[in-house]
Amino acid sequence: MRHRLLVVSLFSCVAALAQSELPHFGIGVNMSTLGAGIQAATAVTQKSNVRVGFNDFSYGRDFNKDGIQYNGNLQLRSFEILYDQYLIGGLHVTPGLLAYNGNRGTANAAVGGGQTFSLGGVTYMSAASNPVNGNATVNLGSTAPMILIGFGNLLPRNGRHITYNVEFGAVFQGSPKATLNLAGTVCDPTGAICQPVTVYPGLQTNIQNEQNKINNDLNFFKYYPVIRFGIGYKF
Repeated sequence: MRHRLLVVSLFSCVAALAQSELPHFGIGVNMSTLGAGIQAATAVTQKSNVRVGFNDFSYGRDFNKDGIQYNGNLQLRSFEILYDQYLIGGLHVTPGLLAYNGNRGTANAAVGGGQTFSLGGVTYMSAASNPVNGNATVNLGSTAPMILIGFGNLLPRNGRHITYNVEFGAVFQGSPKATLNLAGTVCDPTGAICQPVTVYPGLQTNIQNEQNKINNDLNFFKYYPVIRFGIGYKF
């Protein structure tokens, strides 16, 4: 009888320990303003997880600004490390870091020969013999802290395996930095006086003014909004 009670007690302890074990691994996919993503998570405590994830998205678009034709491409690519602290149920606050922030915009720039364009409020003409061309980039930094709040758990502390997660927050990436480089030959609006972009009087100053204008227009992106919807599976 004593041995039977001992065996029952032992099995009870093992069962209790099994129930108290933290889930080891979960994986999920998501869509967010950072792009399409994949994440993996492991539990730290009964009310906290660590997640890592990779996001990727690209989009190309042609547009015209002040007479300059741009062939643009937006690339969102980042690697994130997140710490989920659960408050009530699935409600969590998540500080984190974009350990790699490859989010940036690039564009090839061109002005057809004989066409006018403006920089810094000054109008010029692109020379027919050597049209104005160049490139533009918008850099959003290398690493950036972030904060999220959401509902859901990639590693639920129950028997569920399919999980859902909704999050909102922001990445504090600092002000975007735009760079505009032009080459070719530029003329006055009448086409009478033409010189290379590098030596045309005042042109480099107006290129800098145009960069400053772009930076001011994009300044609100220093707080990049994050909205994310995801689904996952706990192993």
